[in-house]
Amino acid sequence: MPKAYVFTRYGGPETEALVELDRPRPGPGEVLVAVRAAGVNPVDWKQRTGFRRPGESGERAFPVVLGNEAAGVVEETGEGVTGFAPGDEVFGNTVAGGYAEYALLAAGITAHKPAELSFTDAATLPVAAATAYDGVHQLGLPAGATLLVTGAGGGVGVAAAQIARALGLRVLGVASDGKKDLLESLGAVHVPSGDGWADAVRLTAPDGVDGVYDLVGGEVLHAAAGLVRDRARLITAGASPEDVERLGGARVGRARDAAVLRAVADLVVRGDLNPHVTLTFPLERAAEALHEVETGHARGKVVLEIGSPA
Repeated sequence: MPKAYVFTRYGGPETEALVELDRPRPGPGEVLVAVRAAGVNPVDWKQRTGFRRPGESGERAFPVVLGNEAAGVVEETGEGVTGFAPGDEVFGNTVAGGYAEYALLAAGITAHKPAELSFTDAATLPVAAATAYDGVHQLGLPAGATLLVTGAGGGVGVAAAQIARALGLRVLGVASDGKKDLLESLGAVHVPSGDGWADAVRLTAPDGVDGVYDLVGGEVLHAAAGLVRDRARLITAGASPEDVERLGGARVGRARDAAVLRAVADLVVRGDLNPHVTLTFPLERAAEALHEVETGHARGKVVLEIGSPA
């Protein structure tokens, strides 16, 4: 039977297990893929603790396969699916977890993988890169404008900095000292996180910034709101809608469609976006991969390389 990495109840890493599950069957609007690679993201461990995205409802049926993005080869398509056929190389957002030898993808949030794009890089795009793309384009800043990104050293932040730079924006990235070299390699101005970061931004941009892409929330979001000239150009993927709306801003509006996936894949192929995959693990070491992300030790993206199931 195919293997999958799951959590069996809400809680910490002790709830995780590598198990054998029946091969899933695609329902209407779904695509079954033989997974070649699966991205590892903070949202994965947060869901294990019971976290739900805004608007999510309903109870999960345990065991739950971890993972929200994957790349692989189409095995079977569900009712009503067009544009995909067995043998197609694809990547997209999962319906029922990507840490597995077989996974279901939502056809509407699945795209064909360009031949020039590796499965490993493709598997990093549906969550972090797509979120970054949606947010940067939501702000709609003109070339030459200054964008402040808080939490810039994470997967979304690194992608947002690159997408913004490709659009001709000046990027100030708030991140730990350990991420300084990474951010500067992307063409961003590094602002050390911790006490005094907002004052450092004021010194670098004395007239304020043109837009804020917040990935932290809390006190950082409140401080960032005081730095942007127009609160309508304040967006967050790190705080609740209520928190940011009180400050005059908004949550990142996710398109969640194949067009965005194609757009970020094209950015990678053109060389404007580097997924920065720094660690890869086999499925049997999924616990280690998720631990790297959960503890914040990873620099860049972490990916499970699953290969061809028997």
